[in-house]
Amino acid sequence: MLMYATLFASGLICMALALNAWRLIIGPTAPDRIVAVDTMYINSIALIILLGIYQGSVSYYESALLIALLGFVSTAAFCKYLLRGDIIE
Repeated sequence: MLMYATLFASGLICMALALNAWRLIIGPTAPDRIVAVDTMYINSIALIILLGIYQGSVSYYESALLIALLGFVSTAAFCKYLLRGDIIE
């Protein structure tokens, strides 16, 4: 039963990634695009965690943690660039 649930959840997350990519392409403003990228990396983390559950391996969790850290830093850098026009002062 867990196998079918993870496959179903993976399909839904892939659909959410496709919708986020659509928002990234047609987003009228830069903040819309930043939010789309932010939700895309969160969905990719969920997809990696589901893959780890499906295969029964713990090595995927470290990569999900690394993506989470990089996503946080990149979102903070994008927002700082939009507010001030410069990342490093």
